[in-house]
Amino acid sequence: MDNQISIGDKLPNEFELAELFAVGRSTIREAGKGLISRGVLEVRREDGTYVISTVFIENDVLGFGQIKDRYQLALDLFDVRLMIEPEIVMWTCRKATKEQVAKLHALCDEVEALYKQGHNHINKDIEFHSYLAKLSGNMVVERLIPVINTSVVIFANITYRSLMQETLDTHRAIVSSIEQRDVAGAKCAMNMHLTYNHQVIMEVIEKRKKAGFC
Repeated sequence: MDNQISIGDKLPNEFELAELFAVGRSTIREAGKGLISRGVLEVRREDGTYVISTVFIENDVLGFGQIKDRYQLALDLFDVRLMIEPEIVMWTCRKATKEQVAKLHALCDEVEALYKQGHNHINKDIEFHSYLAKLSGNMVVERLIPVINTSVVIFANITYRSLMQETLDTHRAIVSSIEQRDVAGAKCAMNMHLTYNHQVIMEVIEKRKKAGFC
């Protein structure tokens, strides 16, 4: 972070890093494992270690950070989200107050501003989806928020800035449907949002297979 290493950059090898930080190779190795588990680094077979995100999974109570196959995890998380988030927005559509809808609009504005300015929008995107879940009024759903948050982080990590316009448009459609109390529209908009993302993950996985990474 201090040296402004960019997403997609390859890290120096263990010997170089050990010399740079004046520590042993075992220390570098353990630090690397920690960053891999938090979704910041990725080891590519016979190629090296790459930065895949500057945002990491926080409060990983479900242990997703220990799963090595980030691409399959991303796919499986989206399958679960497709099961629950369209239903979540239907509940939110019935219960959200005018003030809460106004906050959803504000979150859409903030995500869009960050995205279009090239800034890190992930935390604000997480806030948007978390707030939708909280507005459902279901205490069990609130406890599933880490699943949604992890999915947002991992998707951003492996598909950096993909689907910007689709994301912004479907976010707006979700909130507009909630504001109009259009339960079916909210469900369809969320399904569309998640389907776009699911397709991109499938494309990324297919490209990795062709490149020999899988």
